[in-house]
Amino acid sequence: MSDTLTITYERMAAVLQRSGMLSRERALAVLARFAEYAHDRLNPYEVACALEAFGLAVSVHADDIDYLEEGYANLLQRAAALTGGAIIVANVRLHEGEFVAGSRDDVLEFERNGELVSISAEHYSDQYYDHLAACDAIDHLSPDNDPRSFRIVDFEREEHRHYDSILVLATPEQAEAMRKHFGLEFH
Repeated sequence: MSDTLTITYERMAAVLQRSGMLSRERALAVLARFAEYAHDRLNPYEVACALEAFGLAVSVHADDIDYLEEGYANLLQRAAALTGGAIIVANVRLHEGEFVAGSRDDVLEFERNGELVSISAEHYSDQYYDHLAACDAIDHLSPDNDPRSFRIVDFEREEHRHYDSILVLATPEQAEAMRKHFGLEFH
């Protein structure tokens, strides 16, 4: 359970530095970018989104995107970049099926360090990610021989609101620190 202190960008920067997730230089750069809001209280979703602002997470947008295949390619490239070069993504392709009864069964394929990965995806539109498929694809980008893995960030949600899916690259100890200090859960 989160302790009783207010969660702000400034507080997040301190906790993330202590847990070894964030360099002092990166923390200062983010705090400078958000200087106007650095002391403002963040709600649970804003805390999860701030992990991306600190360069530790990637978000799968809930809103519409222009092109699915390009969107998946960009998403996977951004996630791979968090591994510091341990994972290289190439040749992202979306093999589209036929629309039947309002949805389409597709296959998302990409190369992860030269190995082919295939993920089943169900799309109801050409403008929205399949969040389960996107999260599964990102999970495949967790570095080998590294205690860090991509974890889906869970947080308190408001009813009738759409949220991006946020995935953070963290060790079990770092996830525990974020749970304790920020009230986030992971799966």
